[in-house]
Amino acid sequence: MSTSSKHRQFHQRHDVFDCEDHGCCSHATGTPSVFQTLHELDFSRGIWSAAMDGDIKKVADYLNKGGDVNTQDNSGYTALHYASRNGHLAVCELLLTSGASVNVQTRAGAATPLHRAAYCGHQDILQLLMKYGAREDMVDSDGKTALHKAAENGHSGCMALLVEKNPSLKSVADVRNKLPRNYVANERTDLLQVLS
Repeated sequence: MSTSSKHRQFHQRHDVFDCEDHGCCSHATGTPSVFQTLHELDFSRGIWSAAMDGDIKKVADYLNKGGDVNTQDNSGYTALHYASRNGHLAVCELLLTSGASVNVQTRAGAATPLHRAAYCGHQDILQLLMKYGAREDMVDSDGKTALHKAAENGHSGCMALLVEKNPSLKSVADVRNKLPRNYVANERTDLLQVLS
């Protein structure tokens, strides 16, 4: 792969930093810049890129060299946020057994790894995070729990798991006074039943 192609791929992945909610997928960018910023270089060389890509070898190498498992990028995301959002169970497990903080919140949005996994529908990662003490009642800056985030995208398995663990989440209103059920389309009676 050519250097310019790698650079373009990096910008496409890195563009999630400019995304309002740091969604599950990258957004294509326009014409990539010729130069990387120091922030971009830090991201690609740090643990975050490896965790986002599911590169367990690079993550392990970073940790074996004494790297901080809880280091945050400029937005406050840790490797556990990236691995949780992108569905990399083995990387999440390695990070957690290496002492990753399971309830760490981002600076701006106060999202936890549990929020990210729920939003993207990674039920296996939700289970793992809760096994390591993730608090399902934590809210982000919008007042949303992981249940709100799972409901936004209709992830029934995640919703059922969260409700089973903590039924009171169904009655938590966010800052707009919306309950998790308010984020479910009316025709999705299967999801509404989980939240009733």
